[in-house]
Amino acid sequence: MEIIPAILPKNFKEIEEKVESLIGISDIVQIDICDGKFVPTITWPYWKADVKPDEDFSAILREEKGMPNWEKIDYELDLMIDNPTEEDARKWLSTGAEKIVLHLESSDDLNPVMDVLQDLVEIGIAINSTSDVEELRKYENRIQFIQIMGIRKAGFQRERFEDGTYEQIKKVKNTFPDLKVQVDGGVNLENAKKLKDMGIDAFVVGSAIFDSEDIGETYEAFRQI
Repeated sequence: MEIIPAILPKNFKEIEEKVESLIGISDIVQIDICDGKFVPTITWPYWKADVKPDEDFSAILREEKGMPNWEKIDYELDLMIDNPTEEDARKWLSTGAEKIVLHLESSDDLNPVMDVLQDLVEIGIAINSTSDVEELRKYENRIQFIQIMGIRKAGFQRERFEDGTYEQIKKVKNTFPDLKVQVDGGVNLENAKKLKDMGIDAFVVGSAIFDSEDIGETYEAFRQI
């Protein structure tokens, strides 16, 4: 069972601080990237991108700097952006991410983006609890994992876990038994045991870890489930 702490960053400094707090605890982190179009939330690096490109992101694209503690932490990027393009894919590859998550409903055809990412990173597709699982068939040979969203509003933290997620997990596990499955959103120490028993391979956990009094103890509590 893999535990993936998740950060919904207002700015690059928040990534630096939260990643620093994970050193020696987790070797992977998920960064939620929201453009304010696919989901209402806007995160780094999109906050002021329409006015001025984010300086840290621009420096990463120029290969002048890397993601915080990239030597110690693997990055998984959850791209909650509307109609991602091949150029978007190339930009986010510049971060050195190990995994990139695309959202099923973000585009009618994600294949052009996957063409850029193929064999360079692990690719995941995120679906909602109400998504038609059959829509994943057109991508099943191109992805390594499926991310099931456990909350109604993607791009938010501290949201209630949707009960419909459990039925969606069953559908996904039955339809794509050879693909890894992770759940993102609303995961806590109360529902994690049931999710594990359903065969989930990874939990993506945000507020339950970072809002806790002791990040290390909470991470270990998830790991011991």
